[in-house]
Amino acid sequence: MTLDAQARPEGTGRHDDGTEEGTSGGPRRGRRILRWSALTLAALVFGGAVAGYLYYEHLNANITKARLNLGDSTPPRAAPNAAGQTPLNILLLGSDSRNTAADLKLGGSRADVGRPPLADVQMLLHVSADRGDMSVVSLPRDTMIPIPECTDPDGGKVYGALDLAMANESLGRGGPGCTVATWEKLTGIHIDHFMMVDFSGVVSMADAIGGVPVCVKENVWSHTSEGHGSGLKLKAGTTYVKGKQALQWLRTRYGFEDGTDIGRTHAQHMYMSAMVRQLRENATLGNPAAMRRLAETATKALTVDEGLGTVKKLYDLSTELQKVPTERITMTTLPTVQWAQDHNRLVPAAEDADQLISMVRTDTPLDGGAGPKEQLSDDPAAPAGALAVQVRDGTGTTTRAPVPHRADAVVRALRDKGYTEAAVDTTAATGTTTTVLYPDHHLEGDAQAVAQALGIPLPQVRPSADVKGVTLTVGADWRTGGSYPKPAAPAKAPESAAVLNGGKTDACMPVQPGFTW
Repeated sequence: MTLDAQARPEGTGRHDDGTEEGTSGGPRRGRRILRWSALTLAALVFGGAVAGYLYYEHLNANITKARLNLGDSTPPRAAPNAAGQTPLNILLLGSDSRNTAADLKLGGSRADVGRPPLADVQMLLHVSADRGDMSVVSLPRDTMIPIPECTDPDGGKVYGALDLAMANESLGRGGPGCTVATWEKLTGIHIDHFMMVDFSGVVSMADAIGGVPVCVKENVWSHTSEGHGSGLKLKAGTTYVKGKQALQWLRTRYGFEDGTDIGRTHAQHMYMSAMVRQLRENATLGNPAAMRRLAETATKALTVDEGLGTVKKLYDLSTELQKVPTERITMTTLPTVQWAQDHNRLVPAAEDADQLISMVRTDTPLDGGAGPKEQLSDDPAAPAGALAVQVRDGTGTTTRAPVPHRADAVVRALRDKGYTEAAVDTTAATGTTTTVLYPDHHLEGDAQAVAQALGIPLPQVRPSADVKGVTLTVGADWRTGGSYPKPAAPAKAPESAAVLNGGKTDACMPVQPGFTW
């Protein structure tokens, strides 16, 4: 597995100064790469057991590992479906680190060496429990979000929580595990793994696969009279980019669409889609020499969590990802709006961002396909009047205040349904989707009965060690009424998420006026 990284050229920091910031572009190129790596290893083992073992250990040594989560809490995992499967959530990161000679040669100044890296590319890859769909949600690096307290595993330095900060700053607060903790706080989604690469890794990977086809509607040159821009210069139509030119594509802000970070994420999605198709269709990569080069490049480019720290574990993951058809991959960007305090910054767009995150959290396909499958528990429910249900108010988000007395209103609705022991729980909960949690399997049937009484979908019922009894959290998706709102069927990601289907072969980037030649 591998993903892209992004570069930050000379003199840039955490904030816009007109220079291009790095980007990243390929979470799924690794689906085939590590599969081929495993085949390479198998061939070596058949050719000689000792040689195969030594090469396997060599590849393992290439992989850099880091802690998964540096925060002090994590959301519960999703409940298994009828087949015992759970969704997979993988955070893909692109670092702008300048701490190697190769990275420095590709952009930046020597003054950048040693400064905290920035996670300028952040993409949540969600694979449905049944492995039938894959969703990718990009977070623009200019987005202002809360960052939780994180503890650096090397030395124990504690970074205090930030109410609002640029999303890319989390990486410099102890490592990728702080970015994982930040995403879990933002979304309420349990993240299983992360994968990170710096921008020299992007160049080496693009070279290893022979280039990625990208398209622009007009001649484009990402360059300004002040010397800003990525330097990308392409003719209209399709070009196979590799090496530094691939990195330029992924970094380009000035020259695409309206010149904002949003356009850059759209270009990254086009690159990712094309790379997936290229890897799946390119039969020339089936020869042992090419596979070995890919194995070397992929393992050297990666930093992963400790749960993915071997070629076998990466191969097992790639096998799961390979099950998803290309046309069932949906790429999106978290909907944002301009931040009132700084027009160069963004904040999540309350309703659309909540809708998109809710769909991912409940394992609902983003393209309007079949929704999550509901499974009734074999555990019989207790009589409604005998069950104590705790109700929490989680209607507040980073951009919207909680609804006054919302928990009281839902308690009344439950009592009308016969749950006379329902009561308000004042435990703080913000920015969540409505959920019904239970502490162990003996209460699963009770929790599902509560959900059905109020019209809450069963995939939003799950176990949690953080509750002592059946606990209903009224989320930001249910701010009024006594019954959970029924979405239009089938639900789709909001238009503001800029949906791109992985099977779309004719995607072509619009060029920003003034950047043609």
